[in-house]
Amino acid sequence: MIDLHSHTDQSDGTFSPAELLAEAKRIGLTALAITDHDTFAGYDLAVPLAADLGLELVCGIELSTKLGGASVHMLAYFPVRPPSAEFREWLLFLQESRRDRNRRLIDRLQGLGVAITLEEVERQGRSLTARPHFARVLVEKGYAKDIQDAFDQFLDEHAKGYVQRQEVPVDEAVKRVVAAGGIASMAHPIRVAKNNWDTLAEYVGSMSRSGMKAIEVFHSDHTPENVAYYQSLARRFSLAETGGSDFHGGNKPLISLGTGLRGNLCVPDSVLADLKKAVA
Repeated sequence: MIDLHSHTDQSDGTFSPAELLAEAKRIGLTALAITDHDTFAGYDLAVPLAADLGLELVCGIELSTKLGGASVHMLAYFPVRPPSAEFREWLLFLQESRRDRNRRLIDRLQGLGVAITLEEVERQGRSLTARPHFARVLVEKGYAKDIQDAFDQFLDEHAKGYVQRQEVPVDEAVKRVVAAGGIASMAHPIRVAKNNWDTLAEYVGSMSRSGMKAIEVFHSDHTPENVAYYQSLARRFSLAETGGSDFHGGNKPLISLGTGLRGNLCVPDSVLADLKKAVA
């Protein structure tokens, strides 16, 4: 059993890299990808620990990109060789765009009468501060009853406090990943085009022409019908399949590492082998 989509407390998860690896070992994973948002900090901390546990650790990252007017998350994997220094430097630009969004989000929330400061939120984060850290502060200060309520009221795309983040064009992100020796995969396609399958197929075709070589077929949000359709897209556009739970620890408490939402996930070991062939 493998899991190629997980997050640590170095982005918007709640498990430290050590805790995440311990959980992976406990449940019997043979391979794990850490795919924190816009940072390799969690992966870097996990590298020496994974060797001691006998666990194959795959270098990954999740990027926020823009395709036309749509926001599309992209997973990038480096299963054969580590990402280039140039790619790591490019991430600094993405991290600064996130910090800019956070500053504007604080201004928006304060304008709504929410007594919250950026310093409070950043204390919740580590190498990177994301919306779940805002959500925790909103819960702690009594503005929301739980994390989901904080997103529903303030932080989700259609909520009153939402602030758009500057996202890089998808073709630029794909080219950066490929140049760095990696392979790009569309993350959780069910969230793209709101499950309009014809529009999704157009997006996948466009991204594959830009150099994307994979699509996340297996995910905690995907039904068997979704999986079957995404597999058909993989065949249609000659893409490798990827998959993972999208584990965030306490920030998504219904999602378990390796097995997803109430046991709905099982990523075949062959997925990683095929991914290595595709990037090679």
